[in-house]
Amino acid sequence: MENRRNFLKKSALGTLGVSTVMSCDTLNKTSSEAVFPRIISTWNHGLDANKKAWEVLKNGQGGLSAVEEGVKVTEADPNVRSVGLGGYPDREGIVTLDACIMDKNSNCGSVSYLQNIKHPISVARHVMEDTPHVMLSGSGALDFAISKGFKQENLLTEASKNDWIKWKEKSDYKPKINIENHDTISMLLIDENRDLYGACTTSGAAWKMHGRVGDSPIIGAGLFLDNEVGAAAATGLGEAIIKTSGSAMVVELMRQGHSPLEACKTIVDRISKIHMNSPEWEYLQVGFIALNKNGEYAGYSLRKGFNFSLQDEINKDLLIDAKFQI
Repeated sequence: MENRRNFLKKSALGTLGVSTVMSCDTLNKTSSEAVFPRIISTWNHGLDANKKAWEVLKNGQGGLSAVEEGVKVTEADPNVRSVGLGGYPDREGIVTLDACIMDKNSNCGSVSYLQNIKHPISVARHVMEDTPHVMLSGSGALDFAISKGFKQENLLTEASKNDWIKWKEKSDYKPKINIENHDTISMLLIDENRDLYGACTTSGAAWKMHGRVGDSPIIGAGLFLDNEVGAAAATGLGEAIIKTSGSAMVVELMRQGHSPLEACKTIVDRISKIHMNSPEWEYLQVGFIALNKNGEYAGYSLRKGFNFSLQDEINKDLLIDAKFQI
């Protein structure tokens, strides 16, 4: 373990994929430019999501529809094994989905433990707009989705099913921290009026206990925004993020004058201190993205390997390696 930690500390940031990758030094300079609109999303699958969101925004459909339609691209992609269709199942072989969405007026909607519906983010929007509630869960969320015209379908692809069968041979539950285990897509958007919107959607941790819900559908944990201040979203081990109300705390620090990078780093450091001597430390990974009212943005994670995608009038298809603690 000690050798692994030393290696992580000494490792340099690498380039990922074929998209343009920005160094952290360049990030610090570019993030201070006031460019509106601007979209950031977690992970490299955020590149395609950003493209769609940008298209919707430029077509005049508004920031809320932009973040919804953007993350729907990832939800529908069976090759993204931690979101929507093709997501890894729980230990019972069932794909369960969590999502939330939030607008500039602090309206929000959420679904958790939803099954057989490919686009939980759209169900979450209906919860926000068509009910007096914030969150619906389980069979209630499914019944609501069906009442809104959503069609049920099997979300467990053959690829994910085969991986689940292999996992059952040992049934060893331990979340992975490597970069191949991209989990969740979270998207933050600031439009030309400097209004903020956000969305987050996931199939959660692979091989989780049946019924487990992570941070992604919880307003203040997986996603939070205050239109006077900024927005933040999380990725990584949901239990650790929930325990610190991570995204809400990042936004609160930005309210106090911290930059997006400082705010993300402070909360990651806090999570690190809480869990450093715990059993989950070996596999713990958390990361945050943040976007403030001035259009400044950043990403920061506990361990190396987290990246996020940027789209604005200057930067197209940009993948950025986030700074990290260890």
